[in-house]
Amino acid sequence: MKKRSYMDSVHFYGRIWCVAAILVLIAVPTLMCIHLNAWPDWGVVGKGFASVAVLFYPTGIIEVIAYAPLLGSGGTYLSFLTGNIANLKLPCALSSMENANVRANSEEGEIISTISIAASAIVTTLVVALFVLIFAVNPGFTKMMSEGALAPAFKQVTYTIFGALAATYFIKHWKISIFPIAFLSILLAFFGTIQIGVLIFAGVAISMLGAHVMYKLKWV
Repeated sequence: MKKRSYMDSVHFYGRIWCVAAILVLIAVPTLMCIHLNAWPDWGVVGKGFASVAVLFYPTGIIEVIAYAPLLGSGGTYLSFLTGNIANLKLPCALSSMENANVRANSEEGEIISTISIAASAIVTTLVVALFVLIFAVNPGFTKMMSEGALAPAFKQVTYTIFGALAATYFIKHWKISIFPIAFLSILLAFFGTIQIGVLIFAGVAISMLGAHVMYKLKWV
């Protein structure tokens, strides 16, 4: 039997785990319906699904196209299995590759991205478990986070992560950051509720176009 290469193994096991995750997600409500003998009105479900699918299915496709080149194959499978890509997995992968001085589309970048995302998923699970325990022991901690002295800090976590991550790239490559920042600022000014997946895809596209134009004009 021919031994699989690393990338073949990544795709082989990645597909298996993705299919397994989908089956588990479907199995939970299905088993509940079977146990309780209570089934939804499929006409209502179909109408609700159609209204949601129009928005989220294109976004899901765009997210895969936008994230995969940055995360690598292993990182993409892991990220979509564990979730919270834009807020956690992507910043971890980019920061790790930046610190290791490797490119996202290289073999080294593939390994670093996968390891960093795996570590992120493990740490996230441990942190969530810890805070579940804290909330169980001290229910007043929830109120302190939402209304107490720590509330303003918890509201700024996402912006802090992305601000710190983006600042390093803007400083190093400030010329090619002009086009995407200006474009996305204008886009958000007129379409403030646009999905994050569409924003990332648009940002990647305009960044590549702007960098190409600036290179041709010998501005970079």
